[in-house]
Amino acid sequence: QVQLVESGGGLVQDGDSLRLSCAASGRTLSDYAMGWFRQTPGKEREFVAALNWRGSITNYADSVKGRFTISRDNAKTMAYLQMNSLKPEDTAVYYCAADQWGTGGYKEGLYEYWGQGTQVTVSS
Repeated sequence: QVQLVESGGGLVQDGDSLRLSCAASGRTLSDYAMGWFRQTPGKEREFVAALNWRGSITNYADSVKGRFTISRDNAKTMAYLQMNSLKPEDTAVYYCAADQWGTGGYKEGLYEYWGQGTQVTVSS
């Protein structure tokens, strides 16, 4: 069982940066692909970024490519989403998710474990 807790969300201005963190309890994330998804009211949750379990391949939604970076710490207990050049349309609740032995796919159904989400609000 893996429990995930996101942190680092907040209110920022257009063009600012934020780093979201995803802490795992219960075990390390060494054999888990990590994904970040986001959701706004009235819309389905959408894929943002993913990292395969080996930590060697990343995958990004076109809307964030070049601005966001997914990573994992060497101890493999934390995952991160560095978000630069934030835009108002990035406003959402952001969720991290874990998929054992995963390849870093974009589909929600691949991920077995989810955090509770953290709110990111970007003002114009």
